[in-house]
Amino acid sequence: MAIAGCLIGQTRSAARAEQASTSQVAQRIPLPAARQDSTVSVEQALSKRRSCRQFTAEALALEDVSQLLWAAQGVTDAKRGYRTAPSAGALFPLEAYLVVGAVAGLEPGLYHYAPGEHSLALVRAGDLRDQLYSATYEQSCLRDAAVVICLAAVYERTSGKYGAKAPRFVHMEIGHAGQNVCLQAVALGLGAVTVGGFDDAKVQDVLALPALEMPLYFVAAGRKG
Repeated sequence: MAIAGCLIGQTRSAARAEQASTSQVAQRIPLPAARQDSTVSVEQALSKRRSCRQFTAEALALEDVSQLLWAAQGVTDAKRGYRTAPSAGALFPLEAYLVVGAVAGLEPGLYHYAPGEHSLALVRAGDLRDQLYSATYEQSCLRDAAVVICLAAVYERTSGKYGAKAPRFVHMEIGHAGQNVCLQAVALGLGAVTVGGFDDAKVQDVLALPALEMPLYFVAAGRKG
């Protein structure tokens, strides 16, 4: 089932790329390889994790963005397709997007993350943070953060096996992914805050999500203000 789940994710990533224009596909960006060790222990990261809602205007390095996305949904076993967050039945219903405001070497815009390739594909060009701010009841952390990781879910990937229990499992998984990003931010010396309050329809529009993808969770990250 893990391999099947991974293939589903790769198929959606390919479809997403096909939807983009030729110029957008040319801007597909391979991310730096994620590090798998650091000088910050799990215990230290847990102890220091706090919500940070104020950020500086300093840009993040592409290596930082790579690490945050890997923490959210990165592949940890290429053969089985396993990821950093546990997934019921290894069905992987989550899709990760990156709203970029200030990242060195990466133009502002909305990007889709492909876990299998550890790469980004441009979905919409331009800084969307103001639009996201408006769609989330004017929470300034989303406007001021260098990046916002947006996690959406395709419930059908999980409901095919687990039926009515699918939402429970999907919501557990997205919580795992969000906490991973927060702990990774601590290890990188960054600030981060999770956000779940927003206007669903407006966010769906800002992120240009397919109908089956439901936005559920944001993690805003940047240098602490």
